[in-house]
Amino acid sequence: MFLFTLIRKLISGTILLIVVISLWALGRTWFVAHDLTVRKADAIVVMGAAQLDGRPGDVLKARLEESARIYKKDLAPRIYTLGSGAPGDRFTEAAAGKRWLTSQGIKKSAIISIPQGRDSYSSITALAKKVNQAKVRDIIIVTDPYHCLRSTTMANDQGFVATCSPTQRGVGSLESASYRYWLREAGAYLAYITLGRRGIHISDHVAFELWR
Repeated sequence: MFLFTLIRKLISGTILLIVVISLWALGRTWFVAHDLTVRKADAIVVMGAAQLDGRPGDVLKARLEESARIYKKDLAPRIYTLGSGAPGDRFTEAAAGKRWLTSQGIKKSAIISIPQGRDSYSSITALAKKVNQAKVRDIIIVTDPYHCLRSTTMANDQGFVATCSPTQRGVGSLESASYRYWLREAGAYLAYITLGRRGIHISDHVAFELWR
């Protein structure tokens, strides 16, 4: 009887812990997604998303629009566009992003494309390897609101001081994103912070980045 009671308490405690941790992750993801505080930085970093033969898809275009908006507010002197292409693509996500930004009047010399990475972690890792972090340490990541927490956490782990400027429109914005996106990103964030490097690919799988 004692053993049965102990097992029941252990199971109940484990379930309670899982619920509390899950609620904490959901709360953190929601809070960061709704935080519109942006301060000056060394660079703006645009997370990659699907492009169509050199034209940004809807998700990437929304991110580029937000990056152009804050760049024109003089919040950073340069923009990094991230993301490789799918097999057979003529353009990369990074190149498509740079192309679109220059079409909006932003000078080419202010935009650096890093055409590597098919997921959040590999894209940010490529950025960390390419830049001199003595000069580019504070960054503003531009991505979908619910993706902000996971992407800034990964960037901070790579030695950056990262904040996020979430997109204001598009399917990933707060007005359009489904609650499933929120749940997905909270789960992906938990996978990343609890499993470390082993959780990197799991986190991207859990998030199911259909934008990419």
